[in-house]
Amino acid sequence: MQHATSSRRRFIAGATSVAGTAALGFPAITRAQGSPISLRFQSTWPANDIFHEFAQDYARKVNDMAEGQLKIEVLPAGAVVKAFDLLDAVSAGTLDGGHGVVAYWYGKNTAVALWGSGPSFGMDANMLLAWHEYGGGKDLLTEIQKAMGVNVVSMMYGPMPTQPFGWFKKPVTKAEDVKGLKFRTVGLAIDMYSAMGAAVNALPGGEIVPALDRGLLDGAEFNNASSDLSLGFQDVSKICMLQSFHQSAEQFEILFNKNKYEALPKHLKHVLAYAAQAASADMSWKAADRYSADYIKLQKDHNVKFYKTPDAVLQQQLKIWDEMIEKRSAENPLFKKVLDSQRAFAQRAGRWHNDTSVNFRMAFNHYFARKPAA
Repeated sequence: MQHATSSRRRFIAGATSVAGTAALGFPAITRAQGSPISLRFQSTWPANDIFHEFAQDYARKVNDMAEGQLKIEVLPAGAVVKAFDLLDAVSAGTLDGGHGVVAYWYGKNTAVALWGSGPSFGMDANMLLAWHEYGGGKDLLTEIQKAMGVNVVSMMYGPMPTQPFGWFKKPVTKAEDVKGLKFRTVGLAIDMYSAMGAAVNALPGGEIVPALDRGLLDGAEFNNASSDLSLGFQDVSKICMLQSFHQSAEQFEILFNKNKYEALPKHLKHVLAYAAQAASADMSWKAADRYSADYIKLQKDHNVKFYKTPDAVLQQQLKIWDEMIEKRSAENPLFKKVLDSQRAFAQRAGRWHNDTSVNFRMAFNHYFARKPAA
């Protein structure tokens, strides 16, 4: 027994010595034990937008879980580069990472817009994220980024509710009402609104309201009640059309410079990934709270009128989308590859979702709709 105890002591002492020597061989780990590894991020959102707050929420989760070993600092759009230049800046290492949406990189490869534009074969944003994580989307995005020649790693998170059709000077009652309007949108939605007759201009979020104010735009869409309120849409328009298939399912992208990411210790990579999952859930809950409150505020405090986009307009969007994806698929094999993958997942998962989900509108109306007097 004495010999065994002595052997164990020698083994533990030796293991401790080896561990200490190994730590000296990995500068990132050694540095993490002293000062934190710093990652400088920029979002594609103005500082007062709830989207920038979502980016900060993700960074806070990482910083809390890393316990002093890793620290992310998030700057607003324009602090280092313009919003639409974020991907190139992260790829080049000018920034260590960033927060945005893949639709912004539509100009480099049209296929990336399928992570946010269009009806997604009837999938909602959470279902689209399920496709990305478990239906092949993650590998396809990596393949597309390789074709784009960008040196980045992406994490998708944060399912966005269906976005409004847009803000206008008067209600849209038919598809023809969009004809001739100077309109802002991004991604493949550019093709959809253009096919409806609009003259489209893709602008970052912070530039939309000034353009509306100066008459450079007649209408625009961005995303949600909270973002639209903070950007000041209510000061330049009092009409917002709800529901649309141009961006009915979208999510955020967390970008990392690939070299910087690969140099991190394995356990910190896990922190980054699990923080994204935690932030995804938290973002959904916060959005339900804040968007609903600001939806009421826009109506009560700013006299904004919300209208449902007519079904005829929504049907026109679907028809345009079908024609558009056929054309884009012929031009870009990766575009078709993503569509085929989404279609297969949506047909299976969408059927299950639609067959099993109850009609929540029925319950809502039961409790809150006005009932006729007895």
